[in-house]
Amino acid sequence: MREKLYSRQAVRECLRARRRQFFQLWLLKGIAESEIVSEILSLARQLSVPIRYISRNQMDALVENPGHQGIVLETSKYRYSSMDAMLSLAQDQEEAPLLLLLDLVQDVRNLGSLLRTAEAAGVHGVIVQERRAASITPAVVNTSSGAVEHLLVAQVTNLSRAIEDLKSKDVWIAGLEYAEGAQLYTEIDLTGPLGVVVGSEGSGLRRLVRDHCDWLLMLPMRGAINSLNAAVAGSIALYEVLRQRGCCQSLD
Repeated sequence: MREKLYSRQAVRECLRARRRQFFQLWLLKGIAESEIVSEILSLARQLSVPIRYISRNQMDALVENPGHQGIVLETSKYRYSSMDAMLSLAQDQEEAPLLLLLDLVQDVRNLGSLLRTAEAAGVHGVIVQERRAASITPAVVNTSSGAVEHLLVAQVTNLSRAIEDLKSKDVWIAGLEYAEGAQLYTEIDLTGPLGVVVGSEGSGLRRLVRDHCDWLLMLPMRGAINSLNAAVAGSIALYEVLRQRGCCQSLD
């Protein structure tokens, strides 16, 4: 199976990651020279990817998405990983595992944003449910700005069972939920082996998933609304983990 990735950032990161097979690179005739376009061409030549220049009508027909930015890359489908590979990565990096678990996140933009934050925060892997949730599609690669190409992502059939598997391997599970019994996210020790669970956009964590969490974390709400966008809440929580682990350093 093949798929077509689009947009300059997504295509560049896919080529840089070198985790897929590459079949064809299409560029819009007359595409403006830029640093990122030059880098894409250089990477494609290094990897012996055939390059073809086509008209706008041809390119529009390839992906049927106006956000292609004049670049389309035909590749093999995204290759999912495993939870064991994520834990092994943490061990190799001599770090406490940090995993992001997504409970039926369906919005492509939220998923892409969470993946981008996860990669930036050094998360060792992201776990998503196979059914009733967004998967890693070209649209998600695009909305993550290609960050997912550098991440380990696992699909599981049952998230609650995956949580139990992680807990048996000494990974603590913290669910994001503004609910009774939840603790302020800054008041829990998040420095050990950890999985952060983010719920769906409409209903948050499912009851069974929530019941399998060791803690529930909440973000303070002082405004009129009582919830945050899933991607925003997840991003805040991940960076609180980095803060507690001493990973946030000044650029000065």
